[in-house]
Amino acid sequence: MPTIRQLPPSVVNKIAAGEVIERPASVVKELVENSLDAGSRRVDVTVEQGGTELIRVVDDGCGVAPEQLELALASHATSKIIDADDLFRVATLGFRGEALASIAAVSRLTFRSRPVDAPLATELEVVGGAAEPLRPTGGPCGTTVEVRNLFFNTPVRQKFLRTTQTEMGHLTEALTRLALAHPHVHFTLNHGGRLIHDLPPGDARQRIAALLGQDLADSLISIESAEDDISLQGFVANPTHSRPNNRLQYLFLNGRFIRDRSLQHALGEAYRGLLLTGRFPVCFLHLQMPAAAVDVNVHPTKLEVRFQDGGRVYSQLLGTLRTKFLSTDLIARASNPPSGSAADDEIMASTPSASQGLWDWAKRQLGPATGDGQVPEFVPFADRDQRSALQLHRVAPLPFGGRSPAPHASLSPLAADEANRNLADDAAASDGNPFRAEYARSATERFDEPHAGIESLRAPRALQIHNRYLVAETEEGLEVIDQHALHERILYEALRERVLAGAVESQRLLVPEPVDLAASEAAAAVENREVLAKLGMEVEGFGGETVLVSSYPAMLANLAPAEVLRTLVEQILAGGKTPDSRDVLDELLHMISCKAAVKYGDRLTPQEIETLLEQRGLAQDHHHCPHGRPTALIFTREQLDRQFKRI
Repeated sequence: MPTIRQLPPSVVNKIAAGEVIERPASVVKELVENSLDAGSRRVDVTVEQGGTELIRVVDDGCGVAPEQLELALASHATSKIIDADDLFRVATLGFRGEALASIAAVSRLTFRSRPVDAPLATELEVVGGAAEPLRPTGGPCGTTVEVRNLFFNTPVRQKFLRTTQTEMGHLTEALTRLALAHPHVHFTLNHGGRLIHDLPPGDARQRIAALLGQDLADSLISIESAEDDISLQGFVANPTHSRPNNRLQYLFLNGRFIRDRSLQHALGEAYRGLLLTGRFPVCFLHLQMPAAAVDVNVHPTKLEVRFQDGGRVYSQLLGTLRTKFLSTDLIARASNPPSGSAADDEIMASTPSASQGLWDWAKRQLGPATGDGQVPEFVPFADRDQRSALQLHRVAPLPFGGRSPAPHASLSPLAADEANRNLADDAAASDGNPFRAEYARSATERFDEPHAGIESLRAPRALQIHNRYLVAETEEGLEVIDQHALHERILYEALRERVLAGAVESQRLLVPEPVDLAASEAAAAVENREVLAKLGMEVEGFGGETVLVSSYPAMLANLAPAEVLRTLVEQILAGGKTPDSRDVLDELLHMISCKAAVKYGDRLTPQEIETLLEQRGLAQDHHHCPHGRPTALIFTREQLDRQFKRI
């Protein structure tokens, strides 16, 4: 057996550095956390070559006394905990006392500090773990730490470093997390003599705007909740600002950035049905709880924590977000159109005098048009008489293929006959629908009334265009509704309520229908019989790879039972692993509501349009379909005015 020996401190520190100091970003994280624990109000970070050549962190914190400077760089030396019990009530970002020793073991480190009551600063230089004598020096109150030539004595670690751009990306992300967690602290970041970030103190929304853009900051929804000794506050983004990954999910616990799968799952559940598959929500959430209610001594980098009552935190986050979403208007807004060309801007900026000159030129070109030699003044539409208004309204098309009814006396006989034929065609094209026929007949009757006024010409609440979208006027502007997505959401929520109540209507077959499936599909269908039964489909094994279907959902009566079963089984097997029954049920509800909803190209009667809009208000998440697509898009009056160069 080889001889057992105790490792020297230098080797121990290098081993610890391998766990704590992975790359330059790890150095910045540890040093800035020490600055924040020291009560700093400003932290300046300067790096060269992505942090491999130089990392300098300057703060205005409390500083370190000269007699404790050497001890501060010793292994497992800290002022933040005293005994083992303190590990279960850590209230600071750092507490192990190994970061500085680990950094000093693999770099050339200079530590300069001056407390407020000290006349001079004291400097300590450590090269590869070997300390030089202390020496007094000049410097402001606070602490300055310089780390040069990181991993100079561990070339193997140097080989694993990436390019300067990659390392700088990790370093910037590490500082971003700390800056978002502490918006009251002034942060700066310089790289190669260029200022990357200058983040003055402010509130959380201002810090988000400075780091991630004003557009994202404007879309954030404020979240606030307090239950006993746990408080939750921060922001979540509107579903329109989702991401293809979870990198913009910032969760902070007592000022510390954390990664927690349970909280990320709660976040995903809160956005269920609001995002497309493969998209992730954006959040900036701060949790505050007693230090004794969480264990932060779980991971070397302190990114993972263990809650004393994780279920309670999960429920509070999920419940708070869902309650907020139900009371928030999440209908998508169209983005502002780009500004026009320079020529358009010049025309819009024309002065009244220029416009008057153009009008005078037009008068001269037209010449006398009345007996007195004067061109008649322009009369706005609003000042014209009722008859003129009716003449204008006569040419406006009806929303469902007919023409707008107008006084019979205002049309020529040929035009009146043509209009009557069009209305008759509309009545014949009603496909036997009594409402469509009645609508066409009433329009014909109004057309024949000699004195019908504009007041009697009531338009439906929304117009259908291209048999795909509904266009409606709102107080805010114009709303375009996706008829399929909206109907899918309405059916999904209605079906979900029935499933939860156990009242899904099913159609029983007089003779059970055998369906041949693949071996894996047949096994999945039999294993998930209970889940399928909740959806109104009863199946049982018939031997081999055949399954008998004895009933299926009544709302899918126009589809063959075999097709319905195959589609449901595909959903069950889509994940490639044994699925959770709740997730399977939800996916199947998505599929059923999608197949039962009106499709693109389905022409709707005015009554169907009105019914669809009325049922819209009964759906909780009517702004998104179950798959996460928006059901409506709003164009504000200001956006329309911009398009027409009104503003």
